Amino acid sequence: MSEKASVLLVGAGGVGAIAALNLDTGGQADVTAVLRSSYEKVVNEGLHIKSIDHGEIQGWRPSNVLNKIPSRTEKEFDYVVLATKNIADHHPTPAELIEPAVVPGKTVIVLIQNGLNIEKPFLSKFPDNICLSGVSMIGSHETSPAFIEHEDSDRLIVGAFKNPNFSKGKQEQVAQEFVKIYGAGGKTVCTFTDNVLYDRWQKLVYNACLNTICAVTGLDTGRMRLADDAVSTLVRPAMNEIVTAAYACGIELPEDIVQRMIDVDPLTIYFKPSMLEDVQRGNLTEFENLLGEPLREGTARGVAMPTATFFYHTLKAMQWKFKEQKGLIDIPPKTA
Repeated sequence: MSEKASVLLVGAGGVGAIAALNLDTGGQADVTAVLRSSYEKVVNEGLHIKSIDHGEIQGWRPSNVLNKIPSRTEKEFDYVVLATKNIADHHPTPAELIEPAVVPGKTVIVLIQNGLNIEKPFLSKFPDNICLSGVSMIGSHETSPAFIEHEDSDRLIVGAFKNPNFSKGKQEQVAQEFVKIYGAGGKTVCTFTDNVLYDRWQKLVYNACLNTICAVTGLDTGRMRLADDAVSTLVRPAMNEIVTAAYACGIELPEDIVQRMIDVDPLTIYFKPSMLEDVQRGNLTEFENLLGEPLREGTARGVAMPTATFFYHTLKAMQWKFKEQKGLIDIPPKTA
């Protein structure tokens, strides 16, 4: 490339920091990162990264660091990459958040986020922009502000969400261009897919089930497997429901997908999925896109999903509690 692509990356936590580093390492992108809680620390000290792919890096910064979304009148970006949590039931939503920076007809929106139907608000709000799906397979966490531990190699699967205002060929071309930019440094495996729903449903077998059930029970994935009949009565039935829902939606997943997702985390690393970490910190969770959307898609097609239904409504009640704790909900005062 004769000129670097301008990238606005929103959210430099465990996933976003490694994404920014990969884009920078490849030399084909100029990265502006938008940070919130870690902004001051990154500006003053940089990011401290211990990475299985990149080694140990002290004091690294993207090309530019901001603490708010810039306006398109300040700078026009080729890509806006979202690597934040997707809290669909709280404002501002991710689509609302990035609106000031999106140039109609130009900016490519890249969603490195989990869940199903996450593209719908973006396609509605930005019909003249191509929107890409990024399914991230990575073990990376922000252990404290600006400190990143990256323990499982980064693998990113990129494809285009279907926007009827663009040809399939044009959208796939844009997706493949981003794959080249992201993987140019040779430190990550970034691949193109022409079937984004397949990859999203496959990851949902883990995220809609183990991620959510760990959050409700307080068990990590290792203890979940050790805890008497938790796998046979909770995890496996939930995963089978997601596989059946996917099939009803036209997505046939591999026969071994349930057992593979149960065993994906080595037992004795006692891995805490992201939603369990959020619950333990009192943070809002991504339950709507991780569980609510596949539940709605499945039940709309006649799939019985009793296990998923129970955990969805449990997480919905827990979300209400966290909103109350954060002052986001007004309740009547206690009477004498």
